Amino acid sequence: MLTLVLGGLALGAVYALVAIGYNIVFVSSKTFNFAQAQLMMVGAFITFTATETWRLPWYLAALMAAVGVTAVAVLEYYIAIRPVKNHDNILVTTLGVSILLTGAAQLIWGGEPLTVGFFGGNDALDFLGARVFPVELTLIALVVVLVVLLGLYGRYSLTGLALRAMSEDREAAQLRGVNVARLALIAFIAAGVLAGFLGIFVGPKTYAVVTLGASLALKGFVVLAVGGFGSMPGVLVGGLIVGLVEALAARYLGGDFSNLSVFLILILVLLIRPAGLFVRTRERTV
Repeated sequence: MLTLVLGGLALGAVYALVAIGYNIVFVSSKTFNFAQAQLMMVGAFITFTATETWRLPWYLAALMAAVGVTAVAVLEYYIAIRPVKNHDNILVTTLGVSILLTGAAQLIWGGEPLTVGFFGGNDALDFLGARVFPVELTLIALVVVLVVLLGLYGRYSLTGLALRAMSEDREAAQLRGVNVARLALIAFIAAGVLAGFLGIFVGPKTYAVVTLGASLALKGFVVLAVGGFGSMPGVLVGGLIVGLVEALAARYLGGDFSNLSVFLILILVLLIRPAGLFVRTRERTV
């Protein structure tokens, strides 16, 4: 049972990592980069090429993936984000980028799943009586550390406070001297760096495959909706819920019911708390 739970938590951690990227962009610009999961997919493919084809050490592979994906993210920002004024149109342009990245990955790496080795070892370990892979324990620990660090950064750093101000009222923050355009670009770059770097952790868990982006995009959005848009603790809890529900449903109800169970949980949460578990709606007098 513990083996199943840890596997589910690791899968939820992957979804939460995608949702963290969503949140970084959302806090700065109140919109979503629907290509975030595809950026992570590209990071997994670059990691595969660096470690399995070129036989580079994992830290060089991580650096290469981070730089490569960040370059793609910056290009996306200037082509699909900056010229677009309407936030609803940004959803369409980033969706177009996600399709473009999926097609490009298909042409470069093909459609077959590619195995990405984990630098911490690929053999299962005994952990509290359960059999678990090192990458799964690493993913669970990684998402917790990231949520804590980003939460502290957002609360105590000047940049984090400026981003929080932007998320509350973009116009008021601009009047107070916050360079909102610059911070939006920085947030986009940070999300790109994160997506690329995570390739060394996500690839060994999910394989590098062109269908990865679409799957992670959908589940990452569900995690964000369950936890609450803009909430980092919500991302952590939402990811753990989604991962556990999917793993337990697949084990006891069958694989056909895993996705259905996840969306039932989403509907239930939204019926009880429409803004998510960790976000409260605020009424304003007009």
